[in-house]
Amino acid sequence: MTKALLIVLGVVAGLGVLGWTGLHIKPAPFKGFPQAPGPIETMPLPSNLPAPVARFFHQIYGDRIPQISSAVISGRAMLRPVTGFPAFPSRFRFTHNAGQDYRHYIEITMFGLPLIKGNEHFLEGKGHLDLGPIGVSEGPHIDQAGALGLWAESVWLPAIWITDPRLRWEAVDDATAILAAPFGKEEEHLILRFDPQTGKLHFLEAMRYRNSLEEGKILWICEALDWTTVAGYTLPAQGHITWFDEGTAWAKFDVEDIVYNVEIQDYITQTGP
Repeated sequence: MTKALLIVLGVVAGLGVLGWTGLHIKPAPFKGFPQAPGPIETMPLPSNLPAPVARFFHQIYGDRIPQISSAVISGRAMLRPVTGFPAFPSRFRFTHNAGQDYRHYIEITMFGLPLIKGNEHFLEGKGHLDLGPIGVSEGPHIDQAGALGLWAESVWLPAIWITDPRLRWEAVDDATAILAAPFGKEEEHLILRFDPQTGKLHFLEAMRYRNSLEEGKILWICEALDWTTVAGYTLPAQGHITWFDEGTAWAKFDVEDIVYNVEIQDYITQTGP
């Protein structure tokens, strides 16, 4: 083996170690949202819910359901931005106008520094995804994906699944229920699967468009994990998101902070953290 080849192999090995190291350094969390939580009123837990749904909400809230108008959800994640790429450490802030709109700000990082800054929103029924060098996506498929994302992310403000009068629950069995949610003049359906032993939500599934180009919908699986106390309620600290045809989670979110009922009217239309 020549000296030149040894040098090349050494450089390649060094770059590999450097890249591996960069992918294992978490970014610092975002600074706390600069508003205190707003007051929260409550309403009685409805008596006509499917059995696993009633059990789930009673565990989280008891007999009184909070009326949540907004939420700012912050944390860190491991995200695979493109199929076939490794997962990158990331940090995120999701802002929800409960049951209506959302804005996502995500920083995909390496060595703890921003590599890609993603701005995504679902406002007035229209989706827009901007991942910087990866590109911008819009259109009917992105709108449908955004609507499903709105309701699925409401696992961190699940009271909206009861307090929003546009939603409809359908009983399936002792561990499963369907949530029918509005999407324009139509409905989308999310299947919620609850753990038979604990009563906690385990999986949320729907048929969703992956991007603006592919024709067919794909089974989209959201797994709720590691339930803990967040913002005073028992909520999933982790959420893993998987496309059925890929088989492994492309996104793993760790929620670290939630602030409810804050003023977001201007903030939700902005970009950046």
